[in-house]
Amino acid sequence: MKNILLCTDGSNYAENIYKYGAWIAQKLDAEINVLSVTDIRTQQAISTGNLSGSIGLGASDELLQKLVELEHEKAKLNHQRAKLILKTAEEIFKNEGITKIKLTHKTGFLVDSLQEFEQNADLIILGKRGENADFASTHLGANLDRIIRSSHKPCFVIPREFNPIDKVLIAYDGSVTGDKILKFLRENPLVKDLELHILTIAKAGVENTYQEKLNQAVSQLKEVGFNPQSSLLQGDAEKVISNYITQNNINFLIMGAYGHSRIRHLIIGSTTVQLLRSTRIPVLLFR
Repeated sequence: MKNILLCTDGSNYAENIYKYGAWIAQKLDAEINVLSVTDIRTQQAISTGNLSGSIGLGASDELLQKLVELEHEKAKLNHQRAKLILKTAEEIFKNEGITKIKLTHKTGFLVDSLQEFEQNADLIILGKRGENADFASTHLGANLDRIIRSSHKPCFVIPREFNPIDKVLIAYDGSVTGDKILKFLRENPLVKDLELHILTIAKAGVENTYQEKLNQAVSQLKEVGFNPQSSLLQGDAEKVISNYITQNNINFLIMGAYGHSRIRHLIIGSTTVQLLRSTRIPVLLFR
């Protein structure tokens, strides 16, 4: 893994995004591409349609000119703001000892821009929330769900507070996505030398099948030097994982994202979404 794409908007989450990004970059000896996307909608004043019927032709022309000037001024301010965001990110990374940094500013929509930049990225870093983090704080950021669903790269989701990582939990279900997680850990030194836990949540009546999958996962990890603590539990996935995190002081969760259809999520919710909302630790998601 050599390229990390880090998305930032300069929000309250930004500083800790940089700290976690520096930790990952050091572990993987990777370059960080810091991407700041100015939402094009923030540069638009109000509709500049035909106003002559309501306020008169002369007044309409004058207002239209003022709106155009206002949009130009907002564009300049947004550009200056983006430069400041990227400069701050660069300074923090350099203070953390990271020198392989690339800074990129785009105007448009983050989800659309991501399609262009994620092609060369091995991992994407995102804040749990963005510029409106202080409002509706139990909700996830507007772009987060769309990005995780659309991206085929691992997504590292950052909480508001930074805490050193020393205990890692893998939520493993024996699926294709679970095997992707194992492959990533075998090939990348991200959590080497850390305390590693692997948890499987079994359905009643088929515990032996899940235990066999869990044993195979543990064997694969031991082959590359890990010594994971393994557990097989039953119950609601979100509650079991949340309780395990609390009881074992876990500070980094690795799991698969969205194991079922989106329509099903709308009806009964999603373990992924619920855990992202409830946990206060970084989560690395695989699809």
